[in-house]
Amino acid sequence: MKKKEKGVVNTENQTAQTNSRRSFLRNAGLAAAGFYIVPRHVLGRGFVAPSDKLQIAGIGAGGKGESDLWSFYNSGKADIAFLCDVDDRQSKKSRERYPKAKYYKDYREMLDKEHKYFDAVSVSTPDHMHAIQGLAAMQLKKHVYIQKPLSHNISEARELTEAAHKYKVVTQMGNQGASGDGVRKLIDWYNAGLIGDVHTIYCYTDRPVWPQGVGWPTTKGTVPEGLDWNLWQGVAPNKDYVDGLLPFNWRGWWDYGTGALGDMACHIMAPAFAVLGLGYPVSAECSVATRYLQPWTRAYYPESCPTASHIILTFKGQNGKPDVKLHWMDGGIQPARPEELGPNEMMGDGGNGAIFEGTKGKMICGTYGALPNLLPTSKSKEYDAVPQTIKRVPKGDAGHYAAWVEAAIAGYGSPEEKELSSNFNIAGPLTESVLMGNLAIRSFDIQKKAANGRVSYPGRNIKLLWDGPNMKITNFDEANQFVKKEYRTF
Repeated sequence: MKKKEKGVVNTENQTAQTNSRRSFLRNAGLAAAGFYIVPRHVLGRGFVAPSDKLQIAGIGAGGKGESDLWSFYNSGKADIAFLCDVDDRQSKKSRERYPKAKYYKDYREMLDKEHKYFDAVSVSTPDHMHAIQGLAAMQLKKHVYIQKPLSHNISEARELTEAAHKYKVVTQMGNQGASGDGVRKLIDWYNAGLIGDVHTIYCYTDRPVWPQGVGWPTTKGTVPEGLDWNLWQGVAPNKDYVDGLLPFNWRGWWDYGTGALGDMACHIMAPAFAVLGLGYPVSAECSVATRYLQPWTRAYYPESCPTASHIILTFKGQNGKPDVKLHWMDGGIQPARPEELGPNEMMGDGGNGAIFEGTKGKMICGTYGALPNLLPTSKSKEYDAVPQTIKRVPKGDAGHYAAWVEAAIAGYGSPEEKELSSNFNIAGPLTESVLMGNLAIRSFDIQKKAANGRVSYPGRNIKLLWDGPNMKITNFDEANQFVKKEYRTF
């Protein structure tokens, strides 16, 4: 080996290291949890801008990513330093809005080449890529903001929650309603004992508003110019491009999305977790709407999320309080109107909402915990003077983004970080419970064929018992295939 002379760069060694790093990021085998692992020699503390503004790299610059980045920028304390999107069409507005931000299509290339020049990463991509991209950024010790749901499966949510502490980064999930005043008013009312001990919660939505419960299209489409279809698929199974999937309808397919639960439950179930401090459920039950193609012939599309479902998650009561049953209803199905609600009063916000039933009373809210009310609603004004027990976020839900920016500037372990409304200590268990509902739905579709050709569905009409700490269904092992997933190397 040649001894490197003082002051002389060993370009041969430097090139080898660069090529090795790029090769690792592009082609490395998957780790035990299925994540791409960034090699230790590229880990760094990040670049601190002379302006003291948080330098953000956006993975996903169109659609929700576009609005996320704009909200960070409007905090006045962040610059958008880099952009990454697999679709030039969707990212067009962001590229025009931040002309100084260097643009990439492959997030791995951006992280590899530019990691020294930004502090934080925003991930706003289809659900199946959230955890993969988020963890890659965390391994570089970058603060992360990940859109809801935090992950595509339960194991990924747990991995991200643990990684936040391992890499000492500031985290936030994109369920902005968690920072709203409505959630905090519900907590104040509950802490004041106004409705007693909650034992039943109903959460409901009018989603999906995209096709679900359908078969995969049989006609191959033409990949649009500007879209890298391979990068869009990422770790999902390789399939031919089909029309109508992008930019919105991927939500209805298990390979990419998480259905109505993934789209709305992190907004609608979040108040329940904030009010009661729910942890892992101990069981899950479900019923699912069934389509019939002709009399007595059921449609069977296990690759697609259902048109409607009803999930019941049970949480063990804490400190002598009763167990809590949380009902989730989607597809427009709603619980019975509380008797205390007037006949012309709107329940929730119309299509979405949550109802808390306690031993002494009830309270309701809409999406994001907005429109909180005690029942009967006349009680709400009566108890407006209840002392605030929870500090409000400046600007409420609109301040969700700025709060993360300021916490990232302050750093891991700072008071600002500990006060975030949806850091992964909160968002992780919430996401796991949301995805437990999807595990129950997917278990509902497991088929078994007998020797005589008859088909049975052993995951139906049973209660799935969940060992939360160990992430395992204990009474129906076939369901555990949905706790994790296999990833395609792309």
